Amino acid sequence: MARIKWQYADHWRTDSPKGPINQFASRSEMDRFIKQIAAVGLSGVGMFAWNLGAVSAMFGSLQAYQAFLAERGIEKIVDLFWCQPQASPGMTIHDPQHKGRVIGMLDHFASLAAGLGVENLVVMPAHCYSDTEPVTPARIEVLADLWNAAGRMAMEKHGMKLGCHHEFWCGIRSQEEIDRFYALTDPAYVNLYIDTAQHVIAGVDPVALYRRHAGRVNGFHFKDTRHVDRSEDFRSQPDPELCASTTPRWFWEMGTPGGLVDFPALMQALKEHGYEGWIGVEHDKADVGGGNYPESTALAMWYARNVLEPIYS
Repeated sequence: MARIKWQYADHWRTDSPKGPINQFASRSEMDRFIKQIAAVGLSGVGMFAWNLGAVSAMFGSLQAYQAFLAERGIEKIVDLFWCQPQASPGMTIHDPQHKGRVIGMLDHFASLAAGLGVENLVVMPAHCYSDTEPVTPARIEVLADLWNAAGRMAMEKHGMKLGCHHEFWCGIRSQEEIDRFYALTDPAYVNLYIDTAQHVIAGVDPVALYRRHAGRVNGFHFKDTRHVDRSEDFRSQPDPELCASTTPRWFWEMGTPGGLVDFPALMQALKEHGYEGWIGVEHDKADVGGGNYPESTALAMWYARNVLEPIYS
């Protein structure tokens, strides 16, 4: 029988005002955070790749951190996430001359995590839309070539599956752009990592997207939204998730009133296609407007356990 497990995705917070993991003041603060997520039934974590050094410094090594997680009921670090939102003269993802530099950076992060059993190397496959456009077929072809090579490196050298995660403000965001990109990439090395809210905001149905590409989906971020971007907020700089003029808060936990993601339909599709693996519970900017991460985590996991798991099982 197919099996799913829940992980805490990327945006690591505790009930401390210090925020992200690389600003945690102490191991005791990390201890509180990890116990919180383990208590509500999460058994894996995702990490931003650039936080590996901070965690290693806090615990002495990443292996020591892995043991720390295991002692508190967390099985493993499941994913590493990397993105480069803005282009720069020295790092432009769609510049073929920078291909080796991008792959070298990802190779470095994957090497830091050697021996930890990390399953997925998750990337945003383009800069923000404003720094990527014009998003032409030729530009998408250049990006596909890059990620084919990066995916081969990740799998053959590190045993990690490359998964592409498309923010609503990513240079590859629309259904047409996504379909063109995956038609040009090798299914053996380039997978789709679905973020439910990000796709809905971009006008893409995540249920239909999963059914279309089910064979090459290697993970999910489950979060909800109450809004679709109809005003080209995806062009806002430097961060549309914080700077868009029309929408102060884009993201909500699963089960939120007025949410636009059809999670029951998606869970049914996962069951039909026999998806096995991790589902990330993500609370991107859950503190906007006075919310907090522990509350969002608890609400989301109640929904996961009581609404979604019965559909799957």
